[in-house]
Amino acid sequence: MTEPDQILNIAEKRLTLRKSAKLRHRTLVQDLFHEGKSVYSGPLRITFRTLSQEELEASFRVSVPDLMGPVQFMITVPKKKRRHAVDRVLMRRRIREAFRLQWHPLRHLIENDPSIRTLSLAIVYMDTENTGMDSIMNAMGSALSKIRKKIFDT
Repeated sequence: MTEPDQILNIAEKRLTLRKSAKLRHRTLVQDLFHEGKSVYSGPLRITFRTLSQEELEASFRVSVPDLMGPVQFMITVPKKKRRHAVDRVLMRRRIREAFRLQWHPLRHLIENDPSIRTLSLAIVYMDTENTGMDSIMNAMGSALSKIRKKIFDT
């Protein structure tokens, strides 16, 4: 493989999170916690919900906003579990990084399934102590594989 081919392969595999991956609409968040299913892995609990195009359109008054990615997520570190803001921010950053590195296979499955328009995820940190990056990565991988099994093996 020549050097330009290697650069092209790296550019195709960019592991970025865009604004469209951020879950920020109040109706979607409320419905996620009311009607979603949960999986637990290590210090993480992930609540998820799939929406078809019709369900998504029914969630909004006028129309679906433009920046709606196939997978949208939010991260919550409760103040009750981690009292200091620096600890909450640290855990949020670790969780976001673990998600950024491992969410692409799930996104490709959602994009290729015509019955699912979007997948909403709420990632909640459940431990009372700071957890290392390795544990967060393992828990995130395990949780995302459980979600894949629940959605596509049902």
